[in-house]
Amino acid sequence: MTVKVRPYKRGGWEVDIMLTFPGRPKFRERRKAPVGTKSAAKRWGEERERQIIQHFTNTDPSEDGSDDRPDLVKKEVPTLAAFIPRYLEAYCKANRHRPSTMYRKQSNAHAHLVPKLGHKRLDRITAEDIQRLKASMGHMKAVSANTVLVLLKAILNVAVEWKVISELPVKIKKIRESEPKLVFYDFDEYARLVAAARAIDPRVLLVVLLGGDAGLRRGEMIALEWSDIDLIHGRLTIARSEYRHEVTSTKGHRSRTVPLSDDLKAALHDLRIGGPRVLYSRKDRTACATTIKNWLEQAQQAAGFELRGPHCLRHTFCSHLAMRGAPPRAIQKLAGHQSVVTTERYMHLSQVALEESIRLLNLRPVWRHDGDGAPPPLNLQ
Repeated sequence: MTVKVRPYKRGGWEVDIMLTFPGRPKFRERRKAPVGTKSAAKRWGEERERQIIQHFTNTDPSEDGSDDRPDLVKKEVPTLAAFIPRYLEAYCKANRHRPSTMYRKQSNAHAHLVPKLGHKRLDRITAEDIQRLKASMGHMKAVSANTVLVLLKAILNVAVEWKVISELPVKIKKIRESEPKLVFYDFDEYARLVAAARAIDPRVLLVVLLGGDAGLRRGEMIALEWSDIDLIHGRLTIARSEYRHEVTSTKGHRSRTVPLSDDLKAALHDLRIGGPRVLYSRKDRTACATTIKNWLEQAQQAAGFELRGPHCLRHTFCSHLAMRGAPPRAIQKLAGHQSVVTTERYMHLSQVALEESIRLLNLRPVWRHDGDGAPPPLNLQ
């Protein structure tokens, strides 16, 4: 073992490197490591060893002194603000993160991380810095603040992976979140919303039904094409999404097929027009996110409801399935959830599942006494 690490006499860690090269005397170097932990000192010593080997391997003994020491390369650790573009371009974009994910990371980085920690070197971010960042996000919901914290942790992890820094400078703890409240329309409210949309415009009706009867996300509605729809067999395939005019795969990168409800099948049949896309704001212009939002708000206002985003229709789809007793795995597949944990948020709404669970108690053994002091026989009901 050529690299040894031992406690330094005045604190810290000493790295002892001993190497042998042909035609040269034995080489030894002892230095105090410029890092704080033993494991980091070990990694620093291995990097220093690599520099020494590279130096003497590429240098002939007759061309230099026998004990010339290679210069110690000092890596300049970048600030957080300087490293973020590198992270977004060389990591996120290279790994083909979805456009919506890229946009969210860019927004959170420039709105929160750069103003508060942008001037700090990556290896000098402290626990106090993290607490100040949390305090600056006190007006935000816990889930939104945690998104920023998770982004910071991801950036630092990539910096360690790329050896920009030797180790994580600080442990980042998320803020405790309360269980999110699911906002959806009950059966009567949804029927009212559908009736209001039908009276406004066939496209408004289709937006409501695509969300509430098929569980499509807004980007999936925009990118939906007639080639994805099989009216004969009553099926709809969700294969792509669109965000800011960029077409990508669906969330989770998996397509899914959903059977058409009677209402949705009729609405699609009545709307059939020319063009590859299903939804057009005008004859030659496809619907965009603002169009979907405006159409839904028209239906909500006509039905007398407060304005909510299109995702409430997807919550309605999953909630209605749960309340009708659909099993979690079926809901997960229809909604395209990556994890059944997401689906299980809706299962507390399933009265059928609750009643079936209570019925299981009727299968417990019942003891009945015969009155003569004999042990009661076991009666299974």
